[in-house]
Amino acid sequence: MSQQDELYNSILADLDTGKLLLPTLPEVALKVREVVNNQDVTAAELADIIVTDAALSARLLKVANSALYRGRVPVESVQTAVTRLGLQMVRNLVTSLVMEQMFKPTSRLLEKRMRALWEHSTKVAAISQVIASKQPGIKTDEAMLAGLIHNIGVLPILMRAETIPGLIEDDARLDQLITNLYPRISEAILKNWQFPQNLITVAAEHANLNRNSGAEGPDLCDIVQVANLQSYFDTEQALDPQTRHKVLAFEKLGIDTGISVVELDENSDEYQEALALFKNF
Repeated sequence: MSQQDELYNSILADLDTGKLLLPTLPEVALKVREVVNNQDVTAAELADIIVTDAALSARLLKVANSALYRGRVPVESVQTAVTRLGLQMVRNLVTSLVMEQMFKPTSRLLEKRMRALWEHSTKVAAISQVIASKQPGIKTDEAMLAGLIHNIGVLPILMRAETIPGLIEDDARLDQLITNLYPRISEAILKNWQFPQNLITVAAEHANLNRNSGAEGPDLCDIVQVANLQSYFDTEQALDPQTRHKVLAFEKLGIDTGISVVELDENSDEYQEALALFKNF
């Protein structure tokens, strides 16, 4: 058995037995999600949790005043932002805004990989937001979060690979290992976090190019699948046009398989705004 097979089997075995060390959400995101599940929570109570994290508070105000979400009057307090955006949207936005903390490398060996993973995740999140804004019934904040966490399962794979001599430097072997494993591990992580089923489905199925939800209209997974494929346009990872044309999600969303939504003039500013939400101050 090859070293790659051994690693693959050991990760799967640990996942099946509950021994695989899964990442946990930052504490403030856990508190926000827990509080929002309480139907009696007020905007003031949720704001009190958010303001304990100064950086998060600043970023949430930045989002509330961005072109994507702002109203006629500028938002100057976290409580006003919560009131304007709504509890459910704030829950998703807070989770998205603190997610970068989980992509910090634990060693110099992982630095390049982690940076590339975060950049890809934010790109898919921004494209997902743009696509969702054109689709009735799909929440843009949920689409952004779904795009951001669609490949969260790569994190524990990288952590485990770091313990195998030479694997981090062997891009081809590591990429194949990630491709084979990350959807299933991503699914396990989101179940562990008690995320809603539509987000779990995104993690588990977005890489399945033969997927057909069976629903009449597009769902959240269709959006992230297309966003993920479009994020690879003009790169070595891009699908060939014939294969891309067979992906049903493009048809369900009414999107040309040969054109990236972010290349369209009416979408380019919205994409840049969405991408900017994840940039450090």
